[in-house]
Amino acid sequence: MNNYLFTALLFFLWMGIVHAQTKVGGVVVDNQGKTIPFANVIFEDSSTGTTTDEAGEFYLQSEEDHNAIVVSFLGYKTLKVPLESSVNLNMKVVLEEETSSLDEIVVYRGKTPKKDNPAVDILKKVWKNRRKNGVKAFEQYSYKEYEKLEFDLNTIDSAVINNRIFNGMEFIFDYTDTNNVTGKTYLPVFINESVSRVYGDNMMAKKKEVLLGNKNSGFSQNRHLIDAVKDIYDDYDIYKSYIKFFDKSFVSPISTTGIDTYNYILSDSAYIDSKWCYNIIYYPRRENELTFRGNFWVNDTTWAVKHINLESSRDANINWVKQVYIEQDYEVLNDSIFLITRDFFMADFGLTKKKGSRGVYAKRTLLYDDYEFNKLKSESFYQEPVYDPRPQVYDRSDEFWEAHRLEELNKDEKGVYVMLDSLTKTRAFNRLYDLATIAESGYVEFDGWDYGPVYSIFGFNEVEGMRIRFGGRTYFGQNDPWRIEAYGAYGFRDKKFKYGISGKVLLDPKSRLILSGGNRRDVEQLGASLTNSTDVLGRSLASSSLLDVGDNDKLSSISLSTFAISIEPVKNLSFRLGVNYREIKPASPGFSLDYYVDEERTLTNSEIIQTELSTIVSFTPGRKISGYGVEPNIVNDGEFPGFFLNYSLGVKNLLNSDFNYKKLQFFYNQPLLIGGLGRSNLSIESGKTFGAVPLGLLSVVPGNQTYFGIYNTFPTLDYYEFITDSYASAHFHHNFNGRFFSRIPLLRELNLRELAGISAVWGEISEESKMLDASGLVLRAPDANPYFEYYFGIGNIFKILQLEAHFRGNYFQNPDARSFAIIADFGFHF
Repeated sequence: MNNYLFTALLFFLWMGIVHAQTKVGGVVVDNQGKTIPFANVIFEDSSTGTTTDEAGEFYLQSEEDHNAIVVSFLGYKTLKVPLESSVNLNMKVVLEEETSSLDEIVVYRGKTPKKDNPAVDILKKVWKNRRKNGVKAFEQYSYKEYEKLEFDLNTIDSAVINNRIFNGMEFIFDYTDTNNVTGKTYLPVFINESVSRVYGDNMMAKKKEVLLGNKNSGFSQNRHLIDAVKDIYDDYDIYKSYIKFFDKSFVSPISTTGIDTYNYILSDSAYIDSKWCYNIIYYPRRENELTFRGNFWVNDTTWAVKHINLESSRDANINWVKQVYIEQDYEVLNDSIFLITRDFFMADFGLTKKKGSRGVYAKRTLLYDDYEFNKLKSESFYQEPVYDPRPQVYDRSDEFWEAHRLEELNKDEKGVYVMLDSLTKTRAFNRLYDLATIAESGYVEFDGWDYGPVYSIFGFNEVEGMRIRFGGRTYFGQNDPWRIEAYGAYGFRDKKFKYGISGKVLLDPKSRLILSGGNRRDVEQLGASLTNSTDVLGRSLASSSLLDVGDNDKLSSISLSTFAISIEPVKNLSFRLGVNYREIKPASPGFSLDYYVDEERTLTNSEIIQTELSTIVSFTPGRKISGYGVEPNIVNDGEFPGFFLNYSLGVKNLLNSDFNYKKLQFFYNQPLLIGGLGRSNLSIESGKTFGAVPLGLLSVVPGNQTYFGIYNTFPTLDYYEFITDSYASAHFHHNFNGRFFSRIPLLRELNLRELAGISAVWGEISEESKMLDASGLVLRAPDANPYFEYYFGIGNIFKILQLEAHFRGNYFQNPDARSFAIIADFGFHF
């Protein structure tokens, strides 16, 4: 999830008229007063309709005037209900059983059979023909795509309108409207339009999207916000097993997986756009799973879906989202192939799922047109450029939009542009916007520079005691070609000042040629990670955690200077040449980094001076970035794999350097979304140092003596418990997303999530490095057997907390070995 967007939107939730002509809402019941889920409700003599939800409730609106609704369900008499006025809410519709046909019709309530079910028979024909429909039926394709994104503050009532936080912004409430899915009054707070040309080649498995124009309300300069909004909507295919969005995999009712997840009912048949179609209603077999309810229409010749709507189950285990609604329409091509023409997605965000609670609508409408097929493009055509700013696409004329929109904006939408452009000029709105930015980024913005990050002001360790830190960075805009960042810190126990400063400049945007450098003098916990970081200002939580297990008595003082040049010749493939100079000495009393300086092993030195040259290759396929400055924003962080290869050369006597050695390091990280089983992450690290080096330059297996999660560490290991110069480690984490808890009564209501994982490391240390060491520490490596530990945990506690119980798997004979650890982690997750 993109934290910037998430924080900014939910900030509006606590800030706690109508244009359609006909509105109806209420509940459908039978003669005994039992609600009837999934009944059809349509306006008379129209195709505008909906189905009742699990509670039998419905809401429907239309821009047209209607005098009656028609309510029907299999096994009941169809009922026409006259409308007394244009707004008819809180209706109670009673359906009577169709007694004359009870011998012929089976009324399905609850679970439906998989065999001898005509709906399932039709579904099997859909599966058989699914590859013959859509753009997958052609070797190459292209089409025009129009996208409209909108964010709305919903449930607007007098309490919201009279809230003091809106002082100076009262004019915005003239632009409220009513949602045609939920019936709630809403106020638009963001709208974005874009037009693109999409090209694809099924033979080469390539796809490219060329943005032709982009327009939004008042935020045209904030590319990060625009890209973040776009990224919350994943591409999905109803024919695949799972429909994925918000880091979750919902079972598709059209897929072969759906047969074990949904009940299906053949409800109706009718002509739609001159094509005879069957209507199938579906709903979940079990509660609290990631499922939908709704209905779809299937053509009786091509067995392609003509229309479908999907509404997420109210009890689905997903945070901050009360409801997701998807609607798709397809049209026939050449009387045989169905192509998508419209895709509507709406998410109702909220702090709670209580009915009537306030929230934010996130809506996306996609329209498709101008299809072309079997026009071959070269493979080089599909290669994405590294640098593609094209500022002109964000500043298109009104004439461009009139020519390229696939549907005209209505009067209300045009008014929203005017309202939002005015809103962004008000002082009150900008105050709210600034607070949301601070909450996400941790920086307080000033003219030309930012103060922060505010979350790292306070820290604690055994050497410094209480530590206070202040920092800042230059910031003129999101596409700055250069940036300087600095901080200062002071420890109240050691009474010493520390600092760090770094800078980088973008020399060539087309190849992302960047020069960078910096210097840091600080107290640090070495060995907090196996793979070297390229961030000169980076400092692990292990160096200053307020809560620790045992004594953190192995801290070091480090002076680090770096200089590097990097280039990205191909998108997401970068090369970096660098040099760093380090001075390392012990900071904790009683801790030693001593090493022998003579062959007789009689003389020692406690300070390490080392110059190191490095060559780094990084590859991050699938990474999306926003902006083209020296520090672009990663839009889809955590959703793409990463490869890292580092070859380092220690050069003795260069700047008084102490050692010659060679070091090779490899790192691989892979997020995995495993359908209905949840989400996993796998990371692998390996490395080897060639040549004898002292303790301060060896690869320490990263322990974790805090109570908080630190990436790729071992929570039951102490610092310096294992030390290596050759190593290989792996970490596997899995979140089941509540798959098992959802089937346990009482627990399912808490929406908890099951967590599990295992980590292992093997390593050894050469005799040459052991002979060099004079620190007094026992240099122990997990060389007999790989060290491993595993954990089980519960996530989504109060929606923000997860607790993990870690268990050591072996090496219990190590002195003061910890067999158990508790780790807590906080975060906002869907």
